[in-house]
Amino acid sequence: MGRKRNGRDISGWLIIDKPAGMTSTAVVNKIRWALDAKKAGHAGTLDPDATGVLAVALGEATKTIPFITDALKAYEFTVRLGQSTNTDDAEGEVISASDLRPSDAEITDALPQFVGDIEQVPPKFSAVKIDGQRAYKLARDGEEVEIAGRPLFVDSLTFLDRPDVDHVTLELVCGKGGYVRSIARDLGEALGCFGHVRELRRVWSGPFDVEKALDFAIFDVDEKTPDLDVHLLPLAVGLEDLTELRATDQGFARMKNGNPGQVLGSAEYGEEIWASYQGTPVAVGIYRGGELHPSRVFNL
Repeated sequence: MGRKRNGRDISGWLIIDKPAGMTSTAVVNKIRWALDAKKAGHAGTLDPDATGVLAVALGEATKTIPFITDALKAYEFTVRLGQSTNTDDAEGEVISASDLRPSDAEITDALPQFVGDIEQVPPKFSAVKIDGQRAYKLARDGEEVEIAGRPLFVDSLTFLDRPDVDHVTLELVCGKGGYVRSIARDLGEALGCFGHVRELRRVWSGPFDVEKALDFAIFDVDEKTPDLDVHLLPLAVGLEDLTELRATDQGFARMKNGNPGQVLGSAEYGEEIWASYQGTPVAVGIYRGGELHPSRVFNL
């Protein structure tokens, strides 16, 4: 029998402006402790030195995490030209260097090859699993790591600024599973000058924007107090990309038990939707003939 997890049954989203120097897991653990929450998780890892939007789900909102991780995300990042590192960021050791510095026009002309449906090889220092082990662990142990390419949808890659001859700032909008470090590395190779990420910031993720994110320092000031609860966003914000239909009284009773239930309104047959009852999310599932067939049921 599993050990019962202690803590409060609170549900909702907290949108954090993650500081540099912390892992995403450490941020989640701090929030769970500060709010005395029973359950928490995040929607998309950021590297320890990266900053910006980290969407943290509490309680029943963790069931909506996949809808945020699958959504488009935007990153602003600065590439250091002329050097590649073993980690593809500034934390690693320089392994190649070049005196070549491409022009702004050459950089801009190289960007379209990274837009659309592309194949991307994750960094050797990443959480990708190889034969059951994390790639970063194998790399740290000095083992040669071969990682297969993975499909990635890139909506856009835009030139923003050229602070100096050694650096260029770009904006990337991409789908699930994108590695900004790989984009920087591959762009440097395409330009013939090498490159790695110097700075990285996630500016939005799905419906969540960094302009409305919480300063992480608040969890030191108001830890273990009810003041933190006011920052919780409703569970339903994680479902904004899905169609909402209303459950009937009978449909609500059936869906709460995991059974197909009647909903009011219309959707495409086979569409993934969510049902609400008296303003409260009930379930997510597939719409078939006036009923929602649940895949996730919320206990709110």
